[in-house]
Amino acid sequence: MKRILLSLVMTMAAIVSAMASHTVTHEGAWCWFADPRAIHYENASGSINASYIGYIDVHGNVKATQIDFRNNRRTEVLIRSVFQPDDHNNPTFIVLPDERVMIFYTRHTDEPKIWYRVSVKPGDITQLGEEKFISTKNNTTYPSPFILSDDPNHIYLCWRGINWHPTMARITMPDANDNVTVDFGPKQIVQSTGARPYAKYHSNGKDKIYLTYTTGHPDNEMPNWLYFNVVDINHGNGPILKDIKGNTLQQVADGVFRVNKSEAYLNQYPFTVVDHTPGVRNWVWQIALDQDANPVIAYTHIDNAKTTHAYHYGRWTGSEWRDTWVQLGGHAFHQNWNRTERCYSGGMALDPENINTLYLSIPTKEGAYNKEGVYEIWKYNVADNGKVESSEQLTRNSDKNNMRPYLLPGSKNSALRLAWMHGDYYYWMVNKHYPKGYPTSIVADYNLPEEKVDLGNGLVTQAKGCKKFSVAATFHQEKDEKRTSDATLFASDQLTVGITTDNYIFVNMGKGSKAKSVKSGNLFATADNWAFYSIGTSGDTHVTPITDAMLTTTYDGATLRVYRNEVLELYIPCKGLKLKNVRCGNLSTNLQQWSRALNQDEVGALSNKR
Repeated sequence: MKRILLSLVMTMAAIVSAMASHTVTHEGAWCWFADPRAIHYENASGSINASYIGYIDVHGNVKATQIDFRNNRRTEVLIRSVFQPDDHNNPTFIVLPDERVMIFYTRHTDEPKIWYRVSVKPGDITQLGEEKFISTKNNTTYPSPFILSDDPNHIYLCWRGINWHPTMARITMPDANDNVTVDFGPKQIVQSTGARPYAKYHSNGKDKIYLTYTTGHPDNEMPNWLYFNVVDINHGNGPILKDIKGNTLQQVADGVFRVNKSEAYLNQYPFTVVDHTPGVRNWVWQIALDQDANPVIAYTHIDNAKTTHAYHYGRWTGSEWRDTWVQLGGHAFHQNWNRTERCYSGGMALDPENINTLYLSIPTKEGAYNKEGVYEIWKYNVADNGKVESSEQLTRNSDKNNMRPYLLPGSKNSALRLAWMHGDYYYWMVNKHYPKGYPTSIVADYNLPEEKVDLGNGLVTQAKGCKKFSVAATFHQEKDEKRTSDATLFASDQLTVGITTDNYIFVNMGKGSKAKSVKSGNLFATADNWAFYSIGTSGDTHVTPITDAMLTTTYDGATLRVYRNEVLELYIPCKGLKLKNVRCGNLSTNLQQWSRALNQDEVGALSNKR
């Protein structure tokens, strides 16, 4: 009854105004275990002020949007094409000491590799280096990277790996060729009696990585306990695992620390357990630190029937974990909630810059909690004494669900802080049982930069020596077409753009000694055939030929860019190009030309007209 009354009071006190949401991408999703899925970074000199938001779409494209606040420009970048179309595969980010941005991503549990790319320039992911990978002995999921000031020459990388359990390794910083070396690990950190513990990680940025994890998947564990450990890196023989009181549990290099959900374990290791409520299926969403470096954890209690979710806020007081019941979260948020993944809550997010604030996805109708309502984003504040002191509904009257909110780390002084998923959601991957997968968009709380769209400006019939230019090539090719030579979309006196026989975009530019050839690292295809042939995470790959597309090439006098439909794929610094005598290639191509460089919003408008 107290909880019901509290809910009514908070609803009556909610602020009526709603927060506007703005689309980052129309096709994108993320899971909540690979983090940071987005970050904000500003340097002291002011030369970098940008946010990076990562996601994967239903076509198997790993992508990211960069918002450059210095130049008020938004750029969507293709990181990897033809990846396993699964929302567990969203990219994660870290800023290196030289301020380049490193991006990690993995397939979901069916490949022993951790993929990565590094930006060529500091703070700018519009030009990425060659795709690389770290080989592992076990399949991987959920990469979470950290750089700690007590060891600035390494990256500590955590993921789900060995025996489907929390795993970590220490890797060197990328060298001049973006290569890294694993010089510690991979090592399994803990061993649970549950088959698949789900872990979230955080660090103090100095010498410790904090992890909180469950006994296993809440579908399979009843009850499902929640644990907490600390990895302390400052030891000559490698990291040591400790409990929250600083008691040593295990030298990570020597083997795993074993956890279970027995009374005997609880009595022996009381400071490793956050929550062991009887009859509850715990699942964890996030961990962060308060101003005293005490951990705070966002987690859900799910009932035995998997039909009622409740959001909880746990905070270490220095002597115990204090639990706060915050609000009910309804049932699983998605369209198939009564058939599959019944433990998928709408989602929670802590504000790492203001630990008393958290954001919840709550089923809402007429401004109040209603388990049959559309999932809206709410903001709650929990006082230092553990009491819920205020709530505010941020999104209102949404046509589709809003879920999996996330606060960008480092965004305390940024205009863009909160992002989330919006739309229908059928399953976490595209396969023949759930062919629609996760057709969601990513939205944010900030009015993203938009450049002027004026496609009539500079449009020409034939370029005649333009020093700045754009060429949009719309084309069709048969899906079973076999080529014995490269296909060209267009050619001119100094520039040829086309597709190689092995299906990669290529650019040939310049003449004579200044000639240069560049080939994309992304296969010109999609993962759409997963919807017809895949049955799950079984290591399969279903390359789908692209039959109709638009490639737009722009040149601003210093940089040549090639867009696949609306997404940036190639960024090539070059000087001295001119566009003259443009000719159609050997594909069925329609060409348009401009005597200036189109911006990405104009490229997107062109693509949408196809």
